[in-house]
Amino acid sequence: MAKNGKRMSAALGAIDRDKLYTVDEAVAAVKANARAKFDETIEVAINLGVDPRHADQMVRGVCNLPNGTGRSVRVAVFAKGPKAEEAKKAGADIVGAEDLAEEIQNGRSDFDKVVATPDLMALVGRLGKVLGPRGLMPNPKVGTVTMDVAKAVRDSKGGAVEFRVEKAGIIHAGVGKASFSEQALAENVRAFLDAIVKAKPSGAKGSYLKKIALSSTMGPGVKIDVSQASSQA
Repeated sequence: MAKNGKRMSAALGAIDRDKLYTVDEAVAAVKANARAKFDETIEVAINLGVDPRHADQMVRGVCNLPNGTGRSVRVAVFAKGPKAEEAKKAGADIVGAEDLAEEIQNGRSDFDKVVATPDLMALVGRLGKVLGPRGLMPNPKVGTVTMDVAKAVRDSKGGAVEFRVEKAGIIHAGVGKASFSEQALAENVRAFLDAIVKAKPSGAKGSYLKKIALSSTMGPGVKIDVSQASSQA
């Protein structure tokens, strides 16, 4: 615990807590302070001026990060016949239908994403109590309910990040790893912010992007200049 305390103290000392950083400056500062013994995830947190309790202020979507997420993603696909074969060829880790549903009901959980063809959503819907709490229910709005299962698998493995605003109006997501170059991380951050801006709901009034912060798994948050970031998104 003492080591963690010293590391965090040093990191905090290297960051101006009152300064609003540009995206490039924030990436450089966060990357420099990511000194854990593992490859830390770089995370962005955004405070939005929305109230997700209202349907017309819900913010949800998917962003394909240009440089990937840096994490290995296991994809389960509900499909039959030719579509099942397409999913396997695209690199799906688990493919099935009734058999897969039964395995999940019995506790199988070795996957990070779930994709389904529309005709099997009635079957997948029965797994709502299992998949829902984990945020794994397929949804057409984020491209995981589709006939193009091959693309969905490739996107999921290649850097597709789903986002959904929480009750407090906050969205957070991993946008890469500390081992990424500063340029790759900055490109990912900008792509994610651009996706959030494009997902602005019709019911959002006033200031939409209120606060943005970047951090690593074990590091302190760095505040990003909203106006500067918005102009680039």
